[in-house]
Amino acid sequence: MRVLDEIRALVESIAPLDDLEAAHRAQCLDWLAATDDVFRRAKPRTPSPHLVAYFLLRDATDGGVLLVDHRNAGRWLPTGGHVEPGEHPAQTVRREVVEELGVPAVFPPEPGERPLFVTVTPTVGPPEDRHIDVSLWYVLAGRRDQPLTPDPGEFRAVRWWTPAEVAAADPATLDPHLPRMLTKLAAG
Repeated sequence: MRVLDEIRALVESIAPLDDLEAAHRAQCLDWLAATDDVFRRAKPRTPSPHLVAYFLLRDATDGGVLLVDHRNAGRWLPTGGHVEPGEHPAQTVRREVVEELGVPAVFPPEPGERPLFVTVTPTVGPPEDRHIDVSLWYVLAGRRDQPLTPDPGEFRAVRWWTPAEVAAADPATLDPHLPRMLTKLAAG
C-alpha cells in the first residue's frame, strides 16, 4: 500500500468528536483525494497545505500533557513536525520525539500508532510564511518525572499542563484545537 493510501486510511478511521472535526476530516480527505503533493518541500510553506504529525506526551496518572512554548508559533503547542516525503506519520512521531525531546516514542495500547484527532489550521506569523497545516494528532505515553532534552532552538519553554490548566489558559496562547483534543482524549 502506498504511503498516501495509508494516510487516507488513517484519516478515514478517525471518529470525529464534533462538527468541526467532521468538517476538518472531510476537508482532509478531499485534499488527499485531489493531490499527491502533501509533503512540505520548502520552508515554511511549499506546498500549502501540507501534512503535520502532532503528538501529545501524556501522563496517564493525572491526564497531564507536555506542551512547548514554540518560538515560531508564539503559542503553547503539542510537539510534532512536518511529515517528510514518503514518510508515514507514525514514523514522523518516532523521529520528532527524539529530535525535539530526546526520548523514544511510546505509543499507548489505545489508540496505538493511529491518530486520534485531525485538524486543518492556518498558521500564524508573517504573511509570507503563513500556510495551512493538516495535522494528525497522536498520543504518546509519558511521565512527568522522565528526563527530557528539549530543543532550545525550537522552544522557549517546555512544561506539563493539567487539563484544568489548559481550560483556564488564555485561548490565544494555545493551539486553537488543543482543548477539544483533550476533551476527546478524556472521553476515550
